[in-house]
Amino acid sequence: MTTLHFEAVPSVQLLGRTPGLVVMKFGGTSVGDTDKLKRVAARLVAAHEEGAKVVAVLSAMGHTTDELIRLAHEVSPEPHPREYDMLVSTGERISNALCAMAIHDLGHEAVSFTGSQAGIVTDASHTRAKIVEVRATRIHDALAENRIVLVAGFQGVSSSTHDVTTFGRGGSDTTAVALAAALGADACEIFTDVPGVFTADPRIVPDALKLDTVSYEEMLEMSASGAKVMALRSIEIARSYGVRLRVRSTFVDGAGTWIGEEGDLVLEKAIISGVTHDTSEAKVSIIGVPDRPGVAAQVFRELAAAGVNIDMIVQNSSRDGEATISFTMPKTDLPVARPMLERLCADLGGAQVEQDADIAKVSLIGAGMKSHPGVAADMFDALAEAGINIEIISTSSIRVSCVIRAAEVERAVRAVHERFRAYAEERVRA
Repeated sequence: MTTLHFEAVPSVQLLGRTPGLVVMKFGGTSVGDTDKLKRVAARLVAAHEEGAKVVAVLSAMGHTTDELIRLAHEVSPEPHPREYDMLVSTGERISNALCAMAIHDLGHEAVSFTGSQAGIVTDASHTRAKIVEVRATRIHDALAENRIVLVAGFQGVSSSTHDVTTFGRGGSDTTAVALAAALGADACEIFTDVPGVFTADPRIVPDALKLDTVSYEEMLEMSASGAKVMALRSIEIARSYGVRLRVRSTFVDGAGTWIGEEGDLVLEKAIISGVTHDTSEAKVSIIGVPDRPGVAAQVFRELAAAGVNIDMIVQNSSRDGEATISFTMPKTDLPVARPMLERLCADLGGAQVEQDADIAKVSLIGAGMKSHPGVAADMFDALAEAGINIEIISTSSIRVSCVIRAAEVERAVRAVHERFRAYAEERVRA
């Protein structure tokens, strides 16, 4: 039996490999209707006939999950979290069962599993559960019987309550990568509606370049900065367990983009890998709080306890003993955070809390930035020449992010991409 404990994060070598095993994940657009499901079934059968052991993770069909969420909110303004998870987890079960039927009609054996049947064990947090371990006994048994295995993504079962739990946005990516780690797969292939990872969103920059390779670190920064091609949590698991990832198109043949260790990918230290953007965050400012030790800790400790994710943080220098703390957070968390912050502001003797949802973040990412000074200055110049004002700046060793007005984000992406296009072309040639 293979049991992978995610909290302990052991070396992946201790788990062993399963030669010839591939995990293939298909997103909602890839299984949007029954014809597309049949094409996915044919692709899985083709891989099986070529000698691969196949485990597939399918998302819900098209907009099924959105429709289930709409129904939940029609019935209840605040759906009960347990019942919400029971409801929204059904979409993935439908697509996987239908695909298994199509595989049977193609003359191959297949079996579909729910997340719990596949052995995906989580904590008790509804709508944003974390995987604790994977008990893959039933999957191994099915593979030993030469079956194609289909697993409902986005869901698991709580080890303490035994209730169905879901993982939040990108949860099927997380399921697929966790299974690839637990099973020791040769690779985890993410099939989507784009042919790989690009240097910018092709809908905004039509001449954006497809990357052949990206490091885990770069992909983590890209996902955290707004790139929708893969979920952040799935990249974290892949890096921890050494799972080789490939993003490729469901609809167009091509090599896609490989994601892995920097040294294995031979990145040649190209300066940049891409320009990303994110319009899902809001800026919050707590104005006039006392400038003394412990104030910031108190604010962010309470936000963390409420499960609110904070991104960029800026605190200005003291003026007359008072300071302003500004930070960005998901717009979806504002209803939870706003009353809490109003109370904290009053308790601390602050002046007021301001929120601004009309912001966006544009980011420049690249492993080669570590050894190339002046990259940030070039990015700021590009934005200045486009007449775009920067409100907040945040950096890491391989990322520079700027908060700007939401209305200017597409223009900002194009301006920054154009400034660094020569470096992007160098990256692709490498």
